[in-house]
Amino acid sequence: MEDSVTLDGDQLRARARLLELLDRHGRPMKRHRGIYLHGRPGRGKTMLMDDFFTRIASNRKRRFHFHNLFAQLHTAAHESGSIDKAIDNLLGHTELVCFDEFHVHDIGDAMLIARMLDALFARRIVLVVTSNYPPEQLLPNPLFHDRFLPTIARIRAHLDTVSVDGPLDYRTRTAHGGTGFTSGCYRIDDASDVDTTQVVVSGIRDIHAIAVDGSAITFDFAALCGTATAASDYIELAHRFRRWILRDVPPLRAVPPDWAMRLVNLVDVLYDADIELTIEAHTSLSDLVADVPAVPDLARTASRLSELRQPESAVLH
Repeated sequence: MEDSVTLDGDQLRARARLLELLDRHGRPMKRHRGIYLHGRPGRGKTMLMDDFFTRIASNRKRRFHFHNLFAQLHTAAHESGSIDKAIDNLLGHTELVCFDEFHVHDIGDAMLIARMLDALFARRIVLVVTSNYPPEQLLPNPLFHDRFLPTIARIRAHLDTVSVDGPLDYRTRTAHGGTGFTSGCYRIDDASDVDTTQVVVSGIRDIHAIAVDGSAITFDFAALCGTATAASDYIELAHRFRRWILRDVPPLRAVPPDWAMRLVNLVDVLYDADIELTIEAHTSLSDLVADVPAVPDLARTASRLSELRQPESAVLH
């Protein structure tokens, strides 16, 4: 991590709380309460967690992103025939887990998360979580929120909540044109003459791409996000393709919410895997995400896309 003078007050306090989880040799303190970092997108939560993770002097540590965790859980459950066995196999002899981008919007996911947390707490595994939501705002759907209250209570009982929510979205200050995800770009292209060529890409399910060229893959937005694809598909393809282009992306208010939600999941997966992404959209980034109802985590997507190189007219204000 950069020198501490570059960190804001919330980040400094959060880093100090994280370091309290380690002894002077950098090993996790046994039976210590974990940390739940929460705040708006781009406030440095993942940076702090990743820096903390590198300091841990133990090979019994695991870091998961939300989507990767669920993909691994479902695969392990399919192979073992049991969610409980899958959790056991995934955790092994782990003594500290870092869990990035913790969120709960679906009741099915909520029940699986509850079982996973119960297993972690029962084993006294130290847990560090980052989230855009304080615990009380998880699973906000009023039809199901009450069913998740016992899990929220357990989170509060086992984890200290720490706000990382300074005034600045640091991704808007990122120097564009780096490597990985930030080497991609966001450009405005009406794309009225989108190539309709289809290349079938086999994976968890067959997906139609516009082009495949070595480690690069190009998709039409409607073909990728307008069909029944899932984060597990993007994770599988991210292992095979290191450069992605997504073409013909309209303002998200003009498409069904599930299409926009798939874009959120796609950006999450590619960002976590640090894979180059180029977006060819009909409009600026600020207009792309404007006035979109009922799509959780879209603010995080906008924050992440702001790290891509883009023309002045496309900048998110």
